[in-house]
Parts: sequence; structure tokens; C-alpha cells
Amino acid sequence: MSGIALTFDDGPDPVWTTRLLALLADLDARVTFFPIASRAVAHPDLIARMLREGHAVGLHCDQHVRHSQRDVAWLRRDTRTALNLLACMDVRPVFWRTPWGDTASWSVRVAVEHGLRLVGWTVDTHDWRGDSAEEMFDASRARIEPGSIVLAHDGIGPGARRRDALQTLRYVQLAAAHARRRGLSLEALA
Repeated sequence: MSGIALTFDDGPDPVWTTRLLALLADLDARVTFFPIASRAVAHPDLIARMLREGHAVGLHCDQHVRHSQRDVAWLRRDTRTALNLLACMDVRPVFWRTPWGDTASWSVRVAVEHGLRLVGWTVDTHDWRGDSAEEMFDASRARIEPGSIVLAHDGIGPGARRRDALQTLRYVQLAAAHARRRGLSLEALA
């Protein structure tokens, strides 16, 4: 990857994902979304727009639960359910980001069973905390380099301490400008 990969978990959100997609179009950027499947089904228009505009859509979950808190049978059911829901919207994920990046000893096995590649991140914005865009950018700027995978959230997920994703959108603007100054593009995972 000659650029950086911005990734977004826990959406789609009818307000914030819509605004994020507009911003990404203005920036001519491609990113990867990891939606909660039940939210995706509630907003199929946003999933269709992501695909139409060249973004990647991966698997996150159906229920936002840590793998280490469940057994393999539960994980298989959750994964099947989420994949079936996404398939109804013509989404065939290649990448799988687990909730909180948490895995159990069986997570890799379930990924292999479904032809999925587990993916984490190299830069965490911690946007769920409600920090300002400037604070997030100052804390992450030095780690934004070719091949970086940046974790952010377009939805307000479980455990979030913020009420909206405005600062995430502002962070995207700062990170995009920084990447461009360094000659880096914003790319979907491939």
C-alpha cells in the first residue's frame, strides 16, 4: 500500500456516515468500513453508497461482543448471521475487524472457515473517547506513514463516551491534509 488506510467501525449512522461519505467524496478518498451488520441492514442505502463510491466494506459483527467473552459456537453463529445480513446487500467481505480488536484462540479458525482475513490497526484515534480532532491528530500524526491502518468510528458504538462523530470528521480532514503533504493517498484495504 502506497498510502494510508482510514477505517471506520460501528456504523453506519444515518447522520455521521452520510456526512463522512460526503467528506470522503470531496477528498477523493477511499476507505474501509466495518459496520455492525444489524445497523447495516437498517441503512442499506448507506452500504450501497459506500460500494458505489469505491469504498470497501468488511465484516465487524452482528453483536458487538468481545470474542474472548464467548465460545466458538457463539462466534460461529454471530459471524454467519453478520455475513448473511451483509450478503443481502451484495457485500462479500474479505477483511474482518473484531469488536475492540479482541480475539480468542478460535477467532482465526472461524476467519479461515469463512475466507476472511483478520485486520487490526496501527494507529488508534481513540475517537470514541470524545477527544478533539486536534488532540487525536497530535497524538497520531507521527504514526501516519505508508501502510498505516487508522482506526476511527463512523458510528456511536458500545462504550463510546461521545455523543456524535463531528470530531472524527474533523480528524479525517487533518489526517488527509497530512497524508497529502507527505505524498500519501487515502486507500481502502485491498
